[in-house]
Amino acid sequence: MTYAKPAKRRQSVLRLIISAAVVLSACSSEEGEKGEITVDAAPSSPLVTLVANQASNNISAFMINATTGALVPVAGSPYPAGGTTPGGIAVSSDGSLAYVANQGSNNISAFTVEPSAGTLIAVPGSPFSTGTTPSRVAISPNRSFVFISNQGSNNISAFGVTATGSLTPVAGSPFPAGFTPSGITCTPNGAFLYVANQGSNTVSAFTINVSGQLAAVAGSPFAVGTTPVGVLVSPNGSVLYVSNQGSNYVSALAIDASTGALTPVAGSPFATGITPAGITISPNGSFLYVANQSTNNISAFAVGGTGALTPVGPPVPAGTTPTSVTVSPDGVFLYAANQGSNDVFAYTIDGASGTLATVSGSPFSVGVTPRAIATAGRP
Repeated sequence: MTYAKPAKRRQSVLRLIISAAVVLSACSSEEGEKGEITVDAAPSSPLVTLVANQASNNISAFMINATTGALVPVAGSPYPAGGTTPGGIAVSSDGSLAYVANQGSNNISAFTVEPSAGTLIAVPGSPFSTGTTPSRVAISPNRSFVFISNQGSNNISAFGVTATGSLTPVAGSPFPAGFTPSGITCTPNGAFLYVANQGSNTVSAFTINVSGQLAAVAGSPFAVGTTPVGVLVSPNGSVLYVSNQGSNYVSALAIDASTGALTPVAGSPFATGITPAGITISPNGSFLYVANQSTNNISAFAVGGTGALTPVGPPVPAGTTPTSVTVSPDGVFLYAANQGSNDVFAYTIDGASGTLATVSGSPFSVGVTPRAIATAGRP
């Protein structure tokens, strides 16, 4: 596919920005030793958006027009998910690998993302067995580990990632979580992992050692709202945000940089629309967005210095039952997967205010019951 020169220049600038900002360090063992983790420098593939379609058991793949934000289907899309009822999807920080949790077949599919066209190629040996009803996927920032929340078996599967993208179980995996674990995320430095437990209204917190093994943080699990489903960590690693479907708000929890323990941010929780689900944040940490399933809209917030949230205007209309949201790696566009209307709404993000404006041509059709959407390194 051929793009205009301004789009190419923009992607080149993006790669330079990302490469300058992603060398991070992380805890390396349960005994407290320190090690260095070098995060993949930049997306090696074009700007790609992937959507997991539960009812049609496939993956819709799109190239992002870097100038307009419009979505252009990748050749060969949609791709077979490699399992049944795909419910979670994640793309590595360098954009080269994608993993899909298949709830109906209790496995995870692995794909490489072709660097010039964004096409998906199944990794040899894929899919790989997980626990029961795998729900969501998190990839460590250095692309060394993949973690999957298993709703049916109440645990976390941990895998090491080989050079080809295939997965090998981490020693001791799976690791216990709370009841019905759902959303899962790593801190930007790869030191901690957090999992939202829908059935127990808590967040489990873990340290990650250099082998990918998990150990519960002291005080874990931590109480949040009712039916927590979505989790993410601010880009600076200081705050965890949790969307709580049953209580219609977002919990904001400060992360202790040494231990990973959580304490509520002043003013938390913050009201959203009804049945908040997917949650995402701009790469610079200035704006946070939440998909409200029952009100069919997106709530936007400005993020304060402490992590507190302030609404940015009224919620913006989305499609029917928006369930997952993601921001493009350059922070310019937001995408919402709407499982009730089988489409993706696209928006431009005002860099100063965080307000959203609909992209021309939106919405874009996908498969049946889109459950999750992701871009490189972005939930």
